[in-house]
Amino acid sequence: MQSIDLIAMLPELVLLTVACLLLMTVFMNEPQASDEDIFYTPRGTELAYKISLALLLGLSFAFGLQAVDQPVHAFNNLFVVDALSSILKSVACLAVFVTLVYSKQYLIDRGLFRVDFIVLTLLALMGQCVMISGSNLLTLYLGLELLALPTYALVAMKRDSGLGTEAAMKYFILGALASGFLLYGMSMLYGATGSLDLDEILKAVGDQRINRLVLAFAVVFIVSGLAFKLGVAPFHMWVPDVYQGAPTAVTLMIAGAPKVAAFALLFRLLVGGLLPLTNDWQPMIMILAVMSLVIGNLTAIAQTNLKRMLAYSTISHMGFMILGMLSIFDEHAYSAALFYAVTYVLTTLGSFGLLMILSRKGYECETLDDLKGLNRRHPWMAFIGLILMFSLAGIPPTVGFAAKLSILEALIDSEHLYLAIIAVMASLVGAFYYLRVVKCMYFDEPIQTAPIEGGLIVKTVFTLNGLFVLLCGIFPATLMALCLSAMSTTLLS
Repeated sequence: MQSIDLIAMLPELVLLTVACLLLMTVFMNEPQASDEDIFYTPRGTELAYKISLALLLGLSFAFGLQAVDQPVHAFNNLFVVDALSSILKSVACLAVFVTLVYSKQYLIDRGLFRVDFIVLTLLALMGQCVMISGSNLLTLYLGLELLALPTYALVAMKRDSGLGTEAAMKYFILGALASGFLLYGMSMLYGATGSLDLDEILKAVGDQRINRLVLAFAVVFIVSGLAFKLGVAPFHMWVPDVYQGAPTAVTLMIAGAPKVAAFALLFRLLVGGLLPLTNDWQPMIMILAVMSLVIGNLTAIAQTNLKRMLAYSTISHMGFMILGMLSIFDEHAYSAALFYAVTYVLTTLGSFGLLMILSRKGYECETLDDLKGLNRRHPWMAFIGLILMFSLAGIPPTVGFAAKLSILEALIDSEHLYLAIIAVMASLVGAFYYLRVVKCMYFDEPIQTAPIEGGLIVKTVFTLNGLFVLLCGIFPATLMALCLSAMSTTLLS
């Protein structure tokens, strides 16, 4: 191990160290308490929360500084630091920061504001960072499992909830199945190429002497495992149940930052390792994308539960995102997919943040009826909600429109005109249920009359979240150029 290895992974090591120290500090401060009571100490939890927020802001800044033109390969090419990984990890840390800000009061009201929630969230973020920087099949898989295992526990945190326990069981079983698919595909890929290193695999699969049948089976299992993790149809059955059954704070943790990590996993495997096999995996990606767009949008229309509606919305958005992977070694198409993933996470943070702000002790804001008349109760919050729904629907001048337009341009440039037409038609269907939410907020009589709580910090972050979605839609060039630069640098390396 060289010093350059430790420097490359220094932010991740700091994250892991702080997560472990938070647990140790709690146990040392409360030696007489039972194991269960330790996590409930208000003083320890508040301290852990403040340390975590400061850590996440610092890490987001540190990862941004790590963006370099020349990638740094550490630990014998197990771990890579490049422009793409730096941007994605910075966005992931910022997304987890916003998630914790939105979640605090929601968790306090439900007795879930505990140190174990914060530590599990940090460990899940650690898994995302490892997965984003993985340049080896082993690293990618370890990062994926480090993300998945804390998430299973978070979904089941509300132990007296039958719905939450059912969601956790479904998530665990299907997640284990997806991991098995992915691992089996990786093992076949290793058997065919003789290497776990993505760069070596890329060279090996281009050799015509290699066993193509084994590679074809490896691609099938790998794409199936990725489809489970992304939650695209027809591997989407866990998404709506988990989104609805988990506490909204945990739902946001699943729906937010992990999506950029999933994009990194998809890009590293398919483009970084299996690019010569595009004729094998691109047809599968097309089918997954079309099914996700159709099933996600059509099923969301029938939903009255907002969390289930946003779950099916996620399925359709993931289908839209993977359309950007259909161009062969095209930095513009890949940067469009990256731009879509980042902007989708920003919009999702605000959408679930609105549900948590409107929730209170003993009451969950989960249905369309709960949003009725929001404009009369709090006009500014309704306006931010309108911006977020417009962005999810892809209506200008929000960033969702710019993101969808960039994907459509990539599809047309790669001569996939029929896919662009399907995507536009699916977006028109999706606009219905997003505009239905706007209609409830602005034109229906309010059912809830209780005052809207939420601290100044939470409302400020929510406002900034919504305005950023709007401003990035009006001036998308800066973020697009950043994504293009990161993708260009990564592909050239």
